[in-house]
Amino acid sequence: MTDTARGHTGPSEFLPKLFTVWREGYGLSALRADALAGLTVAIVALPLSMAIAIASGVGPERGLYTAIVGGFLVSALGGSRYQIGGPAGAFIVLVAACVTATGVQGLILATILSGVILIVAGLLRLGTYIRYIPYPVTVGFTAGIAVIIFASQLREMFGLTLPGAEPGEIVEKVRALWQARGTVTWAAVAVAALTAAVILGLRRVRPHWPGMLIAVALASVVVAALAFPVATIGSQFGALPQMLPMPALPDLALWQQALPWAASFALLGAIESLLSAVVADGMSGARHRSNAELVAQGVANIGSGLFGGFCVTGTIARTATNVRAGSRGPVSGMLHSLFLLAFLMVAAPLAAYIPLAALAGVLAVVAWGMAERHEFAALLRSSRGDALVVLATFLLVVFRDLTEGIVVGFALAGLVFIKRMSETAGMRPREEHLDRPRADRVVYHLEGPYFFGAAAQLGGVLDRIAEAPRALVLEMSGVPLIDSSGARGMHSLAARARRRGGRLYLVGLKPALRRQLEAQGLHEPEVQFSASLAEVDAALDAQPGGESG
Repeated sequence: MTDTARGHTGPSEFLPKLFTVWREGYGLSALRADALAGLTVAIVALPLSMAIAIASGVGPERGLYTAIVGGFLVSALGGSRYQIGGPAGAFIVLVAACVTATGVQGLILATILSGVILIVAGLLRLGTYIRYIPYPVTVGFTAGIAVIIFASQLREMFGLTLPGAEPGEIVEKVRALWQARGTVTWAAVAVAALTAAVILGLRRVRPHWPGMLIAVALASVVVAALAFPVATIGSQFGALPQMLPMPALPDLALWQQALPWAASFALLGAIESLLSAVVADGMSGARHRSNAELVAQGVANIGSGLFGGFCVTGTIARTATNVRAGSRGPVSGMLHSLFLLAFLMVAAPLAAYIPLAALAGVLAVVAWGMAERHEFAALLRSSRGDALVVLATFLLVVFRDLTEGIVVGFALAGLVFIKRMSETAGMRPREEHLDRPRADRVVYHLEGPYFFGAAAQLGGVLDRIAEAPRALVLEMSGVPLIDSSGARGMHSLAARARRRGGRLYLVGLKPALRRQLEAQGLHEPEVQFSASLAEVDAALDAQPGGESG
């Protein structure tokens, strides 16, 4: 539960957690713990940031710029104690497509515009609602992203040579790679396999060691020592710069092309960052401020774009590493960025020796971990509705579009929810009135939410019941909510009973629901609100023609 969900609205919900930590008291021991955690996360983030950048179609230095500038701002201004910001694997497909469509300048502008959108979303307190993304949608989306990331690394993992540009659409990509299967470089296959094996092996025997960094370093040494004919960062991109560039605005004339990409970046970034914050909450027992987190993500994206980086979001794996490494608060995330800056300044020339096949092996392991295979299988077994949502989201993400997958998955999940909620709504004759039936009245008990789904299901039955009796009595103490469609249905029911010379009685209605119906135009004497069935019986019996009259 976020601070907003607990009722902490107002300026405090935008207060960065950094200030909260300082107010609680921040000493030297906490700084030592944060320094160790920050170094641990930086070691994980170093190869991953470059690998994600390369897979996204930009130079490896832009991944470092993103992690340094964006990561620092996310931690300094964010609403989570432990969130680590930086480039994320989930963005690879979108960023690569954006670069293809608009160029690097368009990507940078889209990143800055997405930051503006995220700030506005946070100020409008939309972070409270983004966390309602259904679980099957997130699982299907994440699994789809994992497949796309893995497919994007096949070329480097197998050292394939294509006659032209690598297609972006996955079916065409796989077809092109298969046609180039005769160009496999077995040295690249060996390097990628070695990298993945070292990472997975260290996870089992030495889980606290920086497996990704060790694997990439080992692969680099092997390639250099044995003179393997594989592409490296140096041969592909040249030497990395040893300092952050000066901040600069991109070409603003591209704003119309960049804006749709910015909206996609903002939507995906909001979902990814808040999911990451929720994971950190679950691991640490802390509570994040969702709207402060969105504002911080927005500022971080603007900062990243100004320094030549691209999309920043909360990263689940690095955030979880931060928590496990003993972080005390946002200072560890800020220090992780400073450690990355130190690497850029001191050791950037060493990055030229890193084989691209090794980075492909890193991303292959990341994709395997992202796939959420057990959760996916469990949802397929749980119910037809959940299976439909997770499969539709997964297939649309893989074969169509990320945003389309989220939107359609969310819509399908909504329809499944409506159907399930409709099934919880019910109507049955009131039992005590069955023992002494009266010709001038019929009494039914409604239970469950009376919203548009239930109104469509029960409306026809209620209309038929209203044809005969002088009084239609609905006992509604078990109804927790009524929406505008349900209120309209009650309005029509009251009018039909009145045309028949009868009346609609609503019994046991909660005060808030009565006020809602009255706000929709349903007032006495068109309908009679009563506190109990005994009150209705007494009123009807006292009327001329009543059972006891």
